[in-house]
Amino acid sequence: MKTTLEIAIAAFALTSMGTASAAESAAPFATDVSGSSVVWGGCPPIFTGACQMTVLQGDPSKPNSDVVLKVGPGNTLPLHKHSSAERMILLTGELQVKYDGFEAVILKPSHYAYGPAGLPHVAACVSDVACTLFIAFEGAVDAELVSHPGH
Repeated sequence: MKTTLEIAIAAFALTSMGTASAAESAAPFATDVSGSSVVWGGCPPIFTGACQMTVLQGDPSKPNSDVVLKVGPGNTLPLHKHSSAERMILLTGELQVKYDGFEAVILKPSHYAYGPAGLPHVAACVSDVACTLFIAFEGAVDAELVSHPGH
């Protein structure tokens, strides 16, 4: 069964935006993603446990939106894939990411990672503090659970 983040993020963006409008803004802006002006919402159902997110910029149902995902200590995001490539920078914590066919890596604050579209992966917050991850999506924001390798 395919589950997408698209609807959940779009609904979240329209009802409890973080620091920017869900629609593309014509004006530049800057914000402190750890500041009190950011409104965090829940994650879509495929990501259970301690998980929050906010949309910083763009419309998640369209290309080129930016989100921040916060995963609680010890929480694992199950095997999933995206139809879009994703560009990530870890802001806090230590996040282990394992893409099918590749060695697991541990991201630490300021580490950048690129995730190709369609490649299943698992992510686990392996630190004692929450893992906060900035993600820029090339396409619409979505996620599909992958029940087993071979997809």
